[in-house]
Amino acid sequence: MSGITIRLATAGDCPLILEFVRELAAYEKAPDAVVATEDDFRRWGFGQHPHFEALIASIGDAPVGFALFLPDFSTWRGRPGIFLEDLFVREAARGKGVGRALLARLARIALERGMPALHFNVLDWNPARGFYHRLGLTRREAWLPYGAAGEALERLAADAMPEAGEPIEFKGGEHESEGEGGQKSG
Repeated sequence: MSGITIRLATAGDCPLILEFVRELAAYEKAPDAVVATEDDFRRWGFGQHPHFEALIASIGDAPVGFALFLPDFSTWRGRPGIFLEDLFVREAARGKGVGRALLARLARIALERGMPALHFNVLDWNPARGFYHRLGLTRREAWLPYGAAGEALERLAADAMPEAGEPIEFKGGEHESEGEGGQKSG
């Protein structure tokens, strides 16, 4: 892994993060799916209440990959873990240890923070699955990812109204979470 540096991203990296996200979307055959902006990443990752962190990998002075991650929570363990939202290495840098270095740094961050787990999702066709298996990472066989976005999320939110049309009162403080719930991390 010589020549690879890994560092935490800063607000100044938002253009680079967006660039990596667009490259990842193209790799995942969804180049037009990215609607995020640099300002979105700045607001949600580097604002008053950050919702994610990112690592930037470079070889020499050239940025070649990134990992964007956030905490999840295991009700069974009673502790947070790390959910890896995106891991991407540019094609020219693949096979040079960059992905392994990013994952190793994430594992160290988890352990340093007292977090017992690292979770992520992989597309079923992604050849990186073999790489993850070679690292000893395992597929969570019994768990299937579910979520809601767009119209499905709006329909679900509309169900928060009781039959009589009276709003349901939610108590317990504000919730700023934007993630998909219901994923078991235990």
